[in-house]
Amino acid sequence: MGEKKLWGGRFKESTNELVEEFTESVSYDKRLAPFDIAGSVAHVKMLEKQGILKPEEAERIITGLNKILKEIEEGKFRWKKELEDVHMNIEKRLIEKIGPVGGKLHTGRSRNDQVATDVRLYVRHEIEEVLKLLKRLRLAFLKQAEENLGVVMPGYTHLQIAQPVLYSHHMLAYYWMFKRDADRFQDTLKRVNVSPLGSAALAGTSYPLDREFTARLLGFDGVTRNSMDAVSDRDFVAETIFNCAMVMMHLSRLSEELVLWSTEEFGFINLPDAFCTGSSIMPQKKNPDVSELTRGKTGRVYGDLVAILTILKGLPLTYNRDLQEDKEPLFDALDTVKISLKVNALIVEGMKPKADRMRQQASKGFSLATDVADYLAKKGIPFREAHRVVGEIVAYCLDKGKGLEDLSLEELKQFSDAFEEDVLSLMSVEGSINSRNVIGGTATEQVKAEIERIKEEEEV
Repeated sequence: MGEKKLWGGRFKESTNELVEEFTESVSYDKRLAPFDIAGSVAHVKMLEKQGILKPEEAERIITGLNKILKEIEEGKFRWKKELEDVHMNIEKRLIEKIGPVGGKLHTGRSRNDQVATDVRLYVRHEIEEVLKLLKRLRLAFLKQAEENLGVVMPGYTHLQIAQPVLYSHHMLAYYWMFKRDADRFQDTLKRVNVSPLGSAALAGTSYPLDREFTARLLGFDGVTRNSMDAVSDRDFVAETIFNCAMVMMHLSRLSEELVLWSTEEFGFINLPDAFCTGSSIMPQKKNPDVSELTRGKTGRVYGDLVAILTILKGLPLTYNRDLQEDKEPLFDALDTVKISLKVNALIVEGMKPKADRMRQQASKGFSLATDVADYLAKKGIPFREAHRVVGEIVAYCLDKGKGLEDLSLEELKQFSDAFEEDVLSLMSVEGSINSRNVIGGTATEQVKAEIERIKEEEEV
């Protein structure tokens, strides 16, 4: 025989134990407890303000809620699955502590608007944490760029050497990825930070609630304008998980490069020992396991996104119990993205580029070919013709076992009379890099200026 439910007046039979196990959510939604209590305290203060609760009743309820919060924080609170969820556990305990007056806590609200409020408060708090972690990671890339401004490396397309770039330019590409992620989370906050409290089950309430008052107490920017939408809306949950998936995608791209760069074949970077592991059988191994796991955990967060979209896609208005399933993917996505950001920020802060190896590879793969084609185009030759000429020069170099930088002016003139002595100055990695002196380009002057702009924007 299960414990009598707070909603059990209409029922003649106790809930089947298997149903209790199947429907409970307290095993995971108990993490909402601080937000649930904060929402309840604000609700009680509003009920007192509106004359719905007497001052002494409100005081007793708030004192009881604060004592329950302390029990939870100290690990003394006994969570009961038979009470279904975080809300019922807290309300039941409140009634135990202060008597029947505790039953007045729920006046003018439903678990539907209560949980919607709790989740919004939780998401707001978590987004603020994610924003801090994203900033630390961005600053780690900024530091790498500033401290290694003279380091050159090959840039790739199709994972083939394409053109030489500054390592700093490459690092700032990741800065901008994670800056966009922060912008997305910041924009999501606008839609999160709206109070549904007072929408009750779906139609609002007959009690004279002051919804704006509770919204102000809880730090919301305003209130929802449609009670049916308010209790059924989980767009902000899906949007938050999508943002997490984007962060993980960017972290996974970074991880893939770090895995490649740390191989003997690339040899571009030294990862901190503290963030690598060894082999149980091969003593020479230094494995980039954190980066590999980041790639793997990205798929997990994608799964969370598919889960929430699937949960929502077939729901009629308004509240349906399916919405209980929104929390686990939300919690998992945020937990995963936070620890992934923390550990990857430390990796980026501690990694060291191997400048000599990067410099050696930067001129390979005929990475200066585009510069030669651009040279011819600037001499008046149509770019497509210049492209063909340089392709023939590359084929010549392959036959002769030479690089572009090894060719003499006489050899170049075999392919076009437009070549003059000044072309030889382009036949260097530094010349190629610094020729791209446009906003957003890899030229040292541009990258240095960009670092200073970012420092000013980030206030560092």
